[in-house]
Amino acid sequence: MRGGRTLVVCPDIRSVRYDLDADARLAEACGLALAIGLVIAESYVLPVRDVKPNTLFGSGQVERIATDCELNEVELVVVDGALSPIQQRNLEEKVGRKVIDRTGLILEIFGERAATAEGRLQVELAHLDYQQSRLVRSWTHLERQRGGFGFLGGPGETQIEADRRMIRQRMGRLRRELEQVRKTRTLHRDRRGRAPWPVIALVGYTNAGKSTLFNRLTGEGVMAEDLLFATLDPTMRAISLPGVEKAILSDTVGFISDLPTQLVAAFRATLEEVTAADLILHVRDIANPSTAAQKKQVLDVLTDLGVIDADDGASAIPILEVWNKFDLLDGERADALEAIAADDPDVAALSAFTGRGVDELVQRIGAQLTTQAVTREYQIPASDGQRIAWLHAHGEVLDDADGEPHEGQPMRQIRVRLNPKEFGQFETL
Repeated sequence: MRGGRTLVVCPDIRSVRYDLDADARLAEACGLALAIGLVIAESYVLPVRDVKPNTLFGSGQVERIATDCELNEVELVVVDGALSPIQQRNLEEKVGRKVIDRTGLILEIFGERAATAEGRLQVELAHLDYQQSRLVRSWTHLERQRGGFGFLGGPGETQIEADRRMIRQRMGRLRRELEQVRKTRTLHRDRRGRAPWPVIALVGYTNAGKSTLFNRLTGEGVMAEDLLFATLDPTMRAISLPGVEKAILSDTVGFISDLPTQLVAAFRATLEEVTAADLILHVRDIANPSTAAQKKQVLDVLTDLGVIDADDGASAIPILEVWNKFDLLDGERADALEAIAADDPDVAALSAFTGRGVDELVQRIGAQLTTQAVTREYQIPASDGQRIAWLHAHGEVLDDADGEPHEGQPMRQIRVRLNPKEFGQFETL
């Protein structure tokens, strides 16, 4: 499939209300195709007044697609919408080309990009869930009867029934393996929760520049390209911030409109990393004409995860909006948005690509994470070097002096600023 000439068709169904306009959805569909290495030979929006149950499009539109495939030597047709198995099969017969829908295309991208064991398991499970609904009409060989010895469905079992049974068995094994992975992830999350270091989660629409910002803040070389879903698996690195000796920065998978339901469920465990964060950085591509609609998509997902209250819109975790890609704005637009951001304490304007505004963001993050810090005084035996060193390493020590001896022991009187997480950790020492 990679490198194949592709026709991208975006159906604009009159009875469906979309978050993005037709041109933005077509551009996103082309971006998805480019992300998997396809060559866009032609692309356009087709208005659909009445959905045809057999082909989705009307007969004249199907003929247009077939003609364009011939004229442009197209090998693959991508339909930016959901196709039923019978619609997919009929379109393939009429245009004489392989046809995939939006779900199939995103599954291809995820399958290629998933790097961790968990990511690969999630993608395979989602792919099988998608595939099992398409066995009925996908391949003619599945209609054949197969023989047997009677203990695998009997001699009358059709090939399609055997394939369905194998898929169900494989999905069962994958779910068990994923459950074990999720338990391990939960243990790691709990362990981080007991650690003194705050967690900062980067979230945002795909291609908003999260990985570029991640690299800028950490100095790492995480894949960051102008592609949709350039990175899939969560990445975590330690960073230093003003007033915070160490924090954990987490880069999560990008969000997208109309994410296939199979992948919403499969990647929920990955997104649950966000729910354990102390601060969420919502990275927005402020230069994108659809940035407002993209913001809504991200907030909807955070609401589904329980981070944002569905009734009053309040967030259980502080959210700082990062308006990224200022380098792509013209002067007047950039000045206007920068003025808006300067008046909003919950917005930071920057360009992760050029580095403009990143230092200010670091200061803002440090200030945000230390707002809950309180000053405490401790009387600690001078011989307890471990606890004294811990306070100096993890808190902001304001004063460290000799205290009144206690039961003949010399004491240190230490005044230190700690946030609640650090205080809890110190109390367990």
